[in-house]
Amino acid sequence: MPFRPKPSAFALMLCLMCATASGAAPHRLVVSSGDCRDAELSGQSKAFYDALRARPEQHVLSAPEFAERLFPDSSRSFEDLQRQLDAAQDQFYEGRNARATQLLDDALRDIRRLPPGEPRWKLFAHAQLLHGLNHRALGKTKDSDAAFLQVLRLQPKYQLDPDQYAPSIRQAFEKLRRDLAKTPKVKLSLKSTLPAADAYLEGLSVGQTPLTLELPAGAYELTMVKGDAVSFPRQVQAQGADTPLLVDLAYEGSVTAAPFPCLSAADGNEERTWSHAVRLGGTLGVEEVIVVRLERPSSGPKWFAATVLNVDGGQKLREGGFKTQGLDAPGEALSALVDFVTTGRSPSNLVVMNNANGKAPWDAGGARGTAGASGTGADLTAPNLLSEDGSGGAPSAGLRTASYVAMGAGVAALGGAGVVRLLAQKDLNGLEDRRAANGGQLVSTDARAVALRDSLVGKSNVMTGLLVGGGAAVVTGAVLFLVSSPSKPAPVTLGVTADETGAAASVSGAF
Repeated sequence: MPFRPKPSAFALMLCLMCATASGAAPHRLVVSSGDCRDAELSGQSKAFYDALRARPEQHVLSAPEFAERLFPDSSRSFEDLQRQLDAAQDQFYEGRNARATQLLDDALRDIRRLPPGEPRWKLFAHAQLLHGLNHRALGKTKDSDAAFLQVLRLQPKYQLDPDQYAPSIRQAFEKLRRDLAKTPKVKLSLKSTLPAADAYLEGLSVGQTPLTLELPAGAYELTMVKGDAVSFPRQVQAQGADTPLLVDLAYEGSVTAAPFPCLSAADGNEERTWSHAVRLGGTLGVEEVIVVRLERPSSGPKWFAATVLNVDGGQKLREGGFKTQGLDAPGEALSALVDFVTTGRSPSNLVVMNNANGKAPWDAGGARGTAGASGTGADLTAPNLLSEDGSGGAPSAGLRTASYVAMGAGVAALGGAGVVRLLAQKDLNGLEDRRAANGGQLVSTDARAVALRDSLVGKSNVMTGLLVGGGAAVVTGAVLFLVSSPSKPAPVTLGVTADETGAAASVSGAF
């Protein structure tokens, strides 16, 4: 019998892992877009996120994980951390150095999560100086010097209080200051896409962008702030002769984590929002970003819409939405929208996909202030209610007659515009003659030139009115003809052109 080796446990586990990975759903991120302080937007976005996350096959980045990775926040206040530093100082003076070290390390982790500014820097400096004292008491001179240098490298003129630090500690501190002054420095050049942004290193304000700092080589935590815009905190490695850094604060400042992950989009620039969403997905390492938002047409109902973006390719995969009223989204519509964005299938007529011309109902409804939009929120993909067999209603002879009258009036108006243009040419030639007679200029004292100019202005206004009115009449007549047709209308082509040499109109088709 042939030998058939049994698969090893490792091979079985590898096959199981591959099968699981191949069947896993894409890793997704849900982020809202619009006014991030809008309670209705945050509430409905959270409801959509909960409905999506409840699906067992979905792997969605959680809101707490989003906040932790981009904006790690301290779980304790400034006052709590100050009390912990006081407790660590008591442990140091009582000779419990190991306990003091534990308290200081724990406090520093949360201090680095505080908002940048003078209060944070004072806590940071206090903790590092206590670390320096505690390490020296343990005989760890190098660790003590490293802690002192954390303060001196950003504030070279920092002075120790003689009432709190022994002469030997102050002497060692002064020696570190002198040695640091002789150390070669690295130029850290900081720029921001928002000008005059405040730059903070380890919470200490170091100036406004653009600025260049000369610092000892090493790692620094950088944060930039411009009004309400706050950058992601990042570790910067200052090394070599020069370290340039550009922070896109316009993008990073548009991202907030509370009360729900959100991209601020007050200006309504949709393309910028999609670009920021794709970049955010790349920062967080997800495959798809689902941008949810509330669309508020100038009239009619609101829409809750969701757009799925592929991070690798940057393209829009699908978009859908449903009408909503009040603070809470309808449960059935929310479930249908989740099905649509995850599978591409529309299980409910509450979900509306983009139609053939790429316009969503909320776009056509004037959600972004489109002039002339009806704003009714109607589904533009709905079929024509007039059937081709004439069951929807008999053709109207009155509409057919009105279409002929409108198109005839429109063609007559366009022809009249052409006649006015020809008459205006005579005045234009006369005005050019007066200009030539006056040395290439129009003189206000030349009564003939002034009369010709006024005549040209009047004819121009008349011609514009005839062109606009004629074009509108022709289009109205064509629409009335198509509506009154008892069968599928033959193609009708309309054309209206005008330039400085004249105007023309054309209508072709079967009548």
